Amino acid sequence: MCSSDLAHSGRIQEHTMLFKLSFGLLACGAASEWVVKERDVPEYNAQTSMWLKQESPSTEQPVTLTVALRLDEARRNELERIFWEVSDPDHVNYGKYRSVEEITEVLAVPQDQIDIVSEYFAQAGATSAVVAAARDTIRVTMPAGAAEVALNTKLHRFSHSEHTRVNIVRASRQYALPEHVAEHVAMVGELLQFPRLPLKHLSNLTASSSGWSNACDSSSCNNLVTPAVLAERYKIPTSTSNAAGNSMAVTEFQGQYYKDSDLSLFSKSCKRDVTVAVNVGDNQESAGVESELDIEFIKGVAPEIPLTVVYNAQYSLLSWANQITNLENSPLVHSVSYGNDEVQQSSTQYMTTCNTAFMKAGTRGLSILFASGDQGVCGRSGCGSFQHSVFHPDFPGASPYITTVGGTDFAGTGIGDETAWKSGGGGFSNTFDRPAYQKQAVAAYLADTSANFPPQKLWSSTGRGYPDIAALGGQKNSYCVATGGRFAGVAGTSASCPVAAGIFAKINGVRLAAGKPALGFLNPFIYKNPQAFFDVTSGTNSDSKSYGFTAVKGWDAATGFGTPNYQALAKAAMAAVEETVVV
Repeated sequence: MCSSDLAHSGRIQEHTMLFKLSFGLLACGAASEWVVKERDVPEYNAQTSMWLKQESPSTEQPVTLTVALRLDEARRNELERIFWEVSDPDHVNYGKYRSVEEITEVLAVPQDQIDIVSEYFAQAGATSAVVAAARDTIRVTMPAGAAEVALNTKLHRFSHSEHTRVNIVRASRQYALPEHVAEHVAMVGELLQFPRLPLKHLSNLTASSSGWSNACDSSSCNNLVTPAVLAERYKIPTSTSNAAGNSMAVTEFQGQYYKDSDLSLFSKSCKRDVTVAVNVGDNQESAGVESELDIEFIKGVAPEIPLTVVYNAQYSLLSWANQITNLENSPLVHSVSYGNDEVQQSSTQYMTTCNTAFMKAGTRGLSILFASGDQGVCGRSGCGSFQHSVFHPDFPGASPYITTVGGTDFAGTGIGDETAWKSGGGGFSNTFDRPAYQKQAVAAYLADTSANFPPQKLWSSTGRGYPDIAALGGQKNSYCVATGGRFAGVAGTSASCPVAAGIFAKINGVRLAAGKPALGFLNPFIYKNPQAFFDVTSGTNSDSKSYGFTAVKGWDAATGFGTPNYQALAKAAMAAVEETVVV
């Protein structure tokens, strides 16, 4: 009996049970009963992707997927309304964050919707189906063969062209669900999304000379950026006390863990207490320079604040965002150095679902900062011929619901003014409109005749502009990182992001000590306080191409408002009271 006969019979249990029995069942052809999800995802392209398609996984290999349930539009709009109110320093509800239980009530996902989707995957062979606390996603684990049948797709292993030890399982074509299930599902994560991993050419760097002395004991840190350099430039005070309840975290994926011996080496040499207070996720024996960069420099900036490392072997923004939102005592600030292009294996529905997860985090009072990317305006996909292509903005860098951190270099040889890093990600979203909090700043930028804009056909002048802020990250001033038992120079916005996150974690400490709530989603505060940043007014993020965005006075699409001034930020944060009446 073909799937079309089964679908019309109404015998749902028999229908789904048969999926387990015959991989060839779908060949009968029943296109009218299947609904393709994430239709706008482009086909995998070996010419532009850094991921190489390999053999299929064994049919018994377990795969874990995040099934995002379709939300009632009115319920999602209500969540967004609350999100903006608690994030706006000028609103009476600023800082009045909500619990997981309250967010669950707002979303109000019906039980029968959860049951239909859970039962479908259970009957299709899932060994586990865990409903998230907010009841809007289901984390499903099942054998690869059963997943292929249940989702009408084909899975393959993919290896990374530079990080050869990293392997992931992804679908090599679009996926679909039976109509009676598809109507309840927004999308299924971990099928079509490929992570951006750090570029090899940004590691093992050296510097010829600098205008500062080495504050670390190791001579390998000569001329490199150390915590002392950051403290001087960004006016960061040395502090040994932390406000009660203050916390921060870095997120790592794909085998990027750390070794205590490397953290101890950095602590001893650079005189900073670099320790991890809490680990969430699987402990790994291996270490990665990406993870150790994040840990050493968020703690190098804010050594007094307890650090959590959130680790997941599989890359999934959706799973991670739900994970941190559901933690009972989730860290208040999260630094994430992963992402990819909007167009590269990210559907509009996937990005919208991630945005909902980001809103949930912000509504809980969490600050999320993402690196803007390390390949200028062209992203991982590349621009190719400018006559036939467009810029490729980053996601989630171009999401309106997170804070994005770009990269800079010192303009001269000493610690002082900065210039835009040529490879720092920045530009305008091709998917999301400009949010209200940045309309005035971006309008001023677009009206600046000194900005020397690229040809309009290459970018969207109405999209969300990013980055919001920046920090040192370029190859001219690479960071001194202890990794693999030695020190090495490392660059990229993967360095900029944890530095900015550590500074905002310290600002949270100032507010908490004064009895005020944490800052939560940062952007409304940032765009109301441009004076709290060192403006960057030179450089272009062209990444050696013909075009890019130029840093000018005020906000720009290369460095945002510029780099953090801790003293000015602390003053502005204390002035942002939580009980201001709406005008």
